Amino acid sequence: MAELHYEENCAIMRFVGIFSGKWVLPIIYHLIQAQQAVRFSQLQKALAPITQKELSKQLKLLEEHLLIQKTIYPEVPPRVEYAVTSLGRSLENSIQALAQWMEDYEKQLNYLK
Repeated sequence: MAELHYEENCAIMRFVGIFSGKWVLPIIYHLIQAQQAVRFSQLQKALAPITQKELSKQLKLLEEHLLIQKTIYPEVPPRVEYAVTSLGRSLENSIQALAQWMEDYEKQLNYLK
């Protein structure tokens, strides 16, 4: 019988494996709040100081996990828009709960020193 690693047995570790990037939750949350498809340049401006390279990388990963969808319009120049999927939208309450926790307990955290 093969031995499973901790990450494979622990839901929180699997979650962190997907959502540990600095920009993952802000991207998803921005798309949820936008309530419509958003162009790449709009996302980059809203999430400044994210770099174009990092935003592109994170969007690709989120698309692979089916949390967002990318639509390419056959125009010249091509227009690309991103929107949160229903799976991604299901994270809204969890993200808001984490934000509320931070509001409530931020002053107690040692990182402020």
